Amino acid sequence: MVLFSCSRSDEDVTVLKLGHGLDSTHPVHLAMEYMAERTREYSEGNIRIDIYPGQQLGTERELLELLQIGSVDITKVSSSVIEGFDPIYKVFSVPFLFADEEHRFNVWDGEIGRDLLDAGERIRLMGLTYYDAGTRSFYTKETPINHPDDLTGLRIRVQESPASIQMVNLLGGSATPISWGEIYTALQQGIVDGAENNPPSFHLSRHYEVARYYSINEHTAVPDILYISLSTWNRLTETEQEIVQRAANESAMYQRQLWREATELAIKEVEEAGVEVLYPDKEPFIERLAPLYRVYMDESEELKRYIERIQELTDG
Repeated sequence: MVLFSCSRSDEDVTVLKLGHGLDSTHPVHLAMEYMAERTREYSEGNIRIDIYPGQQLGTERELLELLQIGSVDITKVSSSVIEGFDPIYKVFSVPFLFADEEHRFNVWDGEIGRDLLDAGERIRLMGLTYYDAGTRSFYTKETPINHPDDLTGLRIRVQESPASIQMVNLLGGSATPISWGEIYTALQQGIVDGAENNPPSFHLSRHYEVARYYSINEHTAVPDILYISLSTWNRLTETEQEIVQRAANESAMYQRQLWREATELAIKEVEEAGVEVLYPDKEPFIERLAPLYRVYMDESEELKRYIERIQELTDG
């Protein structure tokens, strides 16, 4: 028998258990704390969100599975990881899909973003909002990446994402899926030659202590998605649902400001620590990845339509 974590205490308080894999200094964690505060305030103390960071309750994949059975209530997951549960989320891993930051925020905050959050119901999840994870770029130990050819033969850590694996392999690297917590040691021991991630993650993880080159080519802009278990969501009253959704939306806006500040700080501090930060021409990467774009368009009619809708919004 599954013991659901959304329950009423003696004081008639609804307690929601939120687990995630980041540390407590990360902008996403701080946004979750903000969400918990707003939820408590709007519910007049009748809803409490207890947060468990640092993989205390499991990895991203494990937490998703726990959400599906209702043993954990809320988590955040990279859209790259959710691809393994529903391939429609590959849309966020299409390289160079977004024209700029404004474009991707318009997608997330509009009808397209809401449709993709609602698609989580197909896998027993309810999408609440998106947290900005910036853009992802390559960092390496010994070989600076100025051109796709520089990736030839390098073992590059990627998330457990079919799209990420395809992308790195097409660029000439050898994609190596490794969990987040194992990257530092993998770099240190030479299991991988590099990885790819956003500036705050590169900085806060201290991967820059081992990887001394950061090549900002911004190949993807993969958001984090905040999910609540569908079984938990359906047990909440309509008023409780509105409170949780409102708090989530406000936390997303708060997180974007934190993210901008963290990105600026990350670049400054890794440079001061001796990392060579490079800004390669994006065109060779775009050209090399063009065949992958066609693969996405041909994969399914649903995926093709989402890509087209996102592209159409560029001119909107």
